Amino acid sequence: MTCWYEGPLAAFDTETTGVDVETDRIVSASVVVQEGPAIRPRISRWLINPGVPVPASATAVHGLTDEHLQRNGRWPSPVVEEIARALAEQAAAGRPLVIMNAPFDLTMLDRELRRHRASSLDRWFESTPLLVLDPRVLDKHLDRYRKGRRTLTDLCAQYGVTLEGAHDAAADAMASLEVVRAVGRRFAPRLERLSPAELHTLQAVWHAAQARGLQAWFAKSGSGEAVDPAWPLRPEMRAAA
Repeated sequence: MTCWYEGPLAAFDTETTGVDVETDRIVSASVVVQEGPAIRPRISRWLINPGVPVPASATAVHGLTDEHLQRNGRWPSPVVEEIARALAEQAAAGRPLVIMNAPFDLTMLDRELRRHRASSLDRWFESTPLLVLDPRVLDKHLDRYRKGRRTLTDLCAQYGVTLEGAHDAAADAMASLEVVRAVGRRFAPRLERLSPAELHTLQAVWHAAQARGLQAWFAKSGSGEAVDPAWPLRPEMRAAA
């Protein structure tokens, strides 16, 4: 029987105007589908004109300028629905979805759906739940005592994955997918008996524990930064009455 990390996987990534999931916008996104290792992936790409200025700091990361997005990007409303539908299709097909730091990308998409479609991401998965594999959460749990950062670039170096064109949504999605396959192989004795559904549930627990640890570290260092324990999607923020 083929282990999940040797079977069909999909991956999702976004590039954005910034790192605040409540106020920033998606400027590009990609879904990558690969039926197995070494099989040529199918790649879907979206480019969005966010309708707001793109800060120079964001352009410095992903290279997408206001001018380029205004000329080549599509209006967000139809695009965010297309992306949500593409993710729902992966869930319906039974493919686990690899997302590096899932609470960021999925929450960004959810907020864009609320902003432009008066909808939410949850409604797309009412009949078939989304099964997420987050390489950041998996690596932090399975190799918790390793020192150093755990960005996608760091994980690629750790697991021998080539990342070409970092901060391009398709390149990052493909690299995340390959990292998850590599994590599966390295920790096969601990993972091969677990199904993607079981792993999805466990990652929520692992991420919450990781968030508590990081929150404690911030408190010890005098930082007031808050760490959200929700995974893979942060709940909608409610305005104060």
